[in-house]
Amino acid sequence: MIGLLQRVSEASVSVDGEIVGAIGAGLLVLVGVQPRDDEASAVRLLDRLLGYRVFADEAGRMNRALRDTGGGLLLVPQFTLAADTRSGTRAGFSTAAPPGQARTLFAVLVEQARARHSQVGCGRFGADMKVALINDGPVTFWLES
Repeated sequence: MIGLLQRVSEASVSVDGEIVGAIGAGLLVLVGVQPRDDEASAVRLLDRLLGYRVFADEAGRMNRALRDTGGGLLLVPQFTLAADTRSGTRAGFSTAAPPGQARTLFAVLVEQARARHSQVGCGRFGADMKVALINDGPVTFWLES
């Protein structure tokens, strides 16, 4: 699984003008699923998201993780992250998981996140979503599990 995480001051995702997920300070994570991914991949990505040190400590160094700060986690499915962009001027999607597999694994990620973290929001799989965020830093990392 791919997680493009962004440290944010706030973020939200809406569908048809209705906010379906929102957080204050924390992490917005765009999630891509690849064909080789499984439930263990989802759990591993979540472990990394909760433990990845992107928040400042008292000295201003990025030494604190989301589990340390208790900030929000907003998970947004985005199949385009798994696209093949190695050649040409149009992405190919044979490197992205089929929708059924991706939907299931995204649901596992959200379920596990809600069981392990207090503030979790999510986008809606397969919907035309509008994502709003204030990137803090900016701080953005690409993680794979």
